[in-house]
Amino acid sequence: MRLIDRQFSFHALTRFALAALFVALLAPASFSQDGGGGGGDGGDIIFGNPPAGVDVDAQGVLKVRTVDPRLNRQRLMQARANAAPGESMETSKLRKVSLNRLEKAVAEYVEANRTLPAEMLAMAGLTSVEYVFYYPETKDIVLAGPAEGYVTDASERFVGIESGRPSLLLEDVIVALRAFPAQGKSARVISVSIDPTPEGLQRMQKFLLQVGGRAGRGDTMQLVRGLKQNLGLQTVTIEGIPAATHFARVLVEADYRMKLIGIGLEQLPVPVRSYVARTNPATASANSMERWYFQPNYDGVSVSEDNLAMRINERGVQLVGANERVQGDGVRVGTGRVNRASQGFTKEFTEKYNLIADQVRVYAELRQLIDLSIAAAYIHEQDFYGQANWAMPILGNESAVSVETYTVPEKVETAVNAIWRGNTLMTPLGGGVNMQPRIALNDDRVTIDTEGQHVQVKQSSGPEQLAPGQWWWD
Repeated sequence: MRLIDRQFSFHALTRFALAALFVALLAPASFSQDGGGGGGDGGDIIFGNPPAGVDVDAQGVLKVRTVDPRLNRQRLMQARANAAPGESMETSKLRKVSLNRLEKAVAEYVEANRTLPAEMLAMAGLTSVEYVFYYPETKDIVLAGPAEGYVTDASERFVGIESGRPSLLLEDVIVALRAFPAQGKSARVISVSIDPTPEGLQRMQKFLLQVGGRAGRGDTMQLVRGLKQNLGLQTVTIEGIPAATHFARVLVEADYRMKLIGIGLEQLPVPVRSYVARTNPATASANSMERWYFQPNYDGVSVSEDNLAMRINERGVQLVGANERVQGDGVRVGTGRVNRASQGFTKEFTEKYNLIADQVRVYAELRQLIDLSIAAAYIHEQDFYGQANWAMPILGNESAVSVETYTVPEKVETAVNAIWRGNTLMTPLGGGVNMQPRIALNDDRVTIDTEGQHVQVKQSSGPEQLAPGQWWWD
């Protein structure tokens, strides 16, 4: 059954007269000349409408998709007015979903060759994973968190009908559980990286050597075209999860849109000063490259003394940077130095991450997937599968429930932003998302709930009195 059907300083020779070009290894998408931009300097290219997801063409090249935000507001207003009655559409501070009971319910639909209902696809309205519980008496493995009614937005993705926050998706839950399965090897790292090819970097170096110091304002578009042509397509690498999933697509989108923000090609609704706005070309290293990537804030997990209850207390996501140099042969080498502009950008993005996630869907999804991965890692580490005698025969079987239904993002075009300030060509390149969920469960990271609060929450409402076929409750 298909769950959802959808098919650098480049030495002295590379210094340009009065020109600073910023290059990102991401899809340029559909841009419009609206002026302004995250860099705060004339000449930026920014999105006419806020991005609302990504598409991948038949060649595997990623493109940004934009949707007028007014359509989302209109969709939410209509949904609130026309919401059909149903318990799963009610708001709940803590909704509990039994994974093994859910699988039994899914199995009935699979056996009957019926489409799964929205209630299952949207995980009964969960908007985040706050707790993992195991009930030995009934052998239930449970995810719990806040929930609300749900509706599809203008990009056809489930969101909370009250808050507009993304709903937790069954397909993402399945991907996380398969990464930390009942049987077999679990993922050490879940990551995505968007990187230039050594050949592309080498071609870019040769192009810049040919241009030398002869470029001026009138050559801006020629330089932009030359950089894009010589760098060519960048490679998307995904590890730890199948590349043809919604889970993977969220990681890719979060990564390259972050870099668009960094070089001033996308503006956030939350004020964040971009990397290019912070950079002083007069003091920039002649062959500096910036690499930015997301990682979890691994602190914030607490567990009960019997290990049958785990809570994710914080949902922090960190943006960090690592400086690199490009050699003549196109190989990137770490410098170990600190770039203050890069450090300032990543620090502010991290500090404001939750505010950003409240208004930009993909960052809420990224935070959600990090929490989900930590929850799946905990289920695996505590062997709740074995204790429950549950091998996930349906949800773990791609031929029974298919989640690998997306075109794999393999390549990303180069986007270039031309800003006239200073006289140095600076190119922030590469980066990604890197999460190692097990780190959050290390002894030096986890705190013990000695007061028994997690147990009280767990026992406040259990699965003992559920009706036949019921898989969630408040």
